[in-house]
Amino acid sequence: MRKFFYICWALLCGAACLSAQAQPASVEHVMIIGVDGLGPAGIEGTQSPVLHALMQQGAHTFHARGVMPTSSSPNWASMIMGAGPEQHGVTSNEWEPEKFDIAPSTSGPTGIFPTVFGVLRQQRPTAKLAVVFDWDGFGRLIERGICDVFLNGNGEEDTAAKAAEVIAKERPSLLFVHFDHVDHALHESGYCTAEYFGAVEKADKLLGGLLQAVDSAGMEEKTIVLVTADHGGRQKGHGGNSMAELEIPWIIKGPGVIPGKEITAPVNTFDTAATVAYLFGIVPPEVWIGKPVRSAFAP
Repeated sequence: MRKFFYICWALLCGAACLSAQAQPASVEHVMIIGVDGLGPAGIEGTQSPVLHALMQQGAHTFHARGVMPTSSSPNWASMIMGAGPEQHGVTSNEWEPEKFDIAPSTSGPTGIFPTVFGVLRQQRPTAKLAVVFDWDGFGRLIERGICDVFLNGNGEEDTAAKAAEVIAKERPSLLFVHFDHVDHALHESGYCTAEYFGAVEKADKLLGGLLQAVDSAGMEEKTIVLVTADHGGRQKGHGGNSMAELEIPWIIKGPGVIPGKEITAPVNTFDTAATVAYLFGIVPPEVWIGKPVRSAFAP
């Protein structure tokens, strides 16, 4: 029955009449690391050897943009839904699948705007999908029952440990790991304080552990790693209209990515979902407005 619904969804989205995107060679796995509240200044103000190595080995920009408002739920939703709040309807952290002010412009079989997880499941039914998230609010943004692994960690260290175990045991096609502790430091101590920088450095170490897990699983040569955030910060908060809150890092490394490339083309957070679709050679729904960040890849 579920397969039938996804076939119907594909027809409604117009995917059935479009040709698939060309997939970069050798990409079999994509791992997205989302660090809540990680503004570019957090990377520039710390040593962060893992993040800086990824920038040297891959492509990056510190001028990618989130969406308005610069709050968590609208931006995480836009990142995985390939569109902005005007389309998906996630306009605040109070949003729930059954409680919203703006209805989604379209919805999939589970009643919410289609995410990259749902689209990948629809077009590649055998793909292994995994999500490990620190903030429990992240989980409600994904179609229910769509992922093979769906885990809510108990803090950043437990989240990293669970994600490393998933990599070793499941070798997921698409893995999203969400860390929340940098945002906690932002709210408790302030943006670009010593405590904030310390949280960024901890995120860097946790990221290093995940990369080691990818290497130990023999996946490194076929894995795209993408590190980004939902928003930056200002003083002890976010949600406003400043560039410090709006701009986010976007760092990508793996097969086909140009080493040492600084991306100068505009990048928006909803381009992340479109880039994942491009990497897997799947057709994005017509309702997505994001586009692949092709300038990060060799011609």
